[in-house]
Amino acid sequence: MRVFNGFKEVPAFPRGAVVAVGNFDGIHLGHRKILERILELAAKKGLFALVLTFFPHPARSSNKRDVSLIQTLGQRLEGLRGAGVKGVVVIPLGRGFRRLSGRAFAGHVLKDRLHAGEVVVGENFRFGKDRRCGVAELTRLGRELGFGVHAAPPVENAGEIVSSSLIRHELAKGNVEKATELLGRPYEIEGCVVTGESRGRVLGFPTANIHTANEILPRGIFVTLAVTASKSLPSVTNVGVGPTFGGRRLEVEAHILNHKGNLYGRTVKLRFLRKLRNERKFGTSKALVDQIARDVAEARRYFRLGD
Repeated sequence: MRVFNGFKEVPAFPRGAVVAVGNFDGIHLGHRKILERILELAAKKGLFALVLTFFPHPARSSNKRDVSLIQTLGQRLEGLRGAGVKGVVVIPLGRGFRRLSGRAFAGHVLKDRLHAGEVVVGENFRFGKDRRCGVAELTRLGRELGFGVHAAPPVENAGEIVSSSLIRHELAKGNVEKATELLGRPYEIEGCVVTGESRGRVLGFPTANIHTANEILPRGIFVTLAVTASKSLPSVTNVGVGPTFGGRRLEVEAHILNHKGNLYGRTVKLRFLRKLRNERKFGTSKALVDQIARDVAEARRYFRLGD
């Protein structure tokens, strides 16, 4: 997959492109319908499958609100690559871009810069200055400019429309199993294993302390899968501040089951599978150790591991 940082890097595709436009944060079930559609059209018409995405989030660019992202940009690109997309154009939504009229976006961006022969968006897609235009306007402009427009209907799960905002809401509650349903895969963070305070080792449950750039960290104790370059390791992860010891800084600590190797300095992907409980303060270290032992036993049952 080719990644183009800005429009100047985008080549002139000889036969044109099928362009999907959106934030694609999380690459959830709804996003996948859009991506499946551009791949289908690209194969049918011999066009280049291209995604136009924005970073940082448009809400941040306009200073309207601070949105915590489900994925880092690297994770988003990895997900798009895995979906089979051939190219991604990443652009920041600066003031000049936000001021483009709907016609300028359709003509200068989609047609002239991205060589769109077909455009795929979600039904609720908005564009142009102050988000004044929607699918109806894009369809009309497409007819004038010579590209087709396809609106992908929203995907529902248990009566709710799947969206990045809904996933953020569920993750903020620690509801990782619901997030898995909406994403179509477990929620995942990624980071480097760093040296911690070795408190887990003292308690008899050594942990890998993971420093991550991911912005959404579900709070609590979870059954997780720690994925390295070569292994997938069952684990129990605490995301919290360690209130029993008076901690205040949010940390991610994964206790790897049936593993004694050294992970320091290695990149680990941590997939959240099930929430076991909320973090709480214990009166004694022994009470905490007893609870951790119960957490580990439950995780072992989840993975069907022997004692």
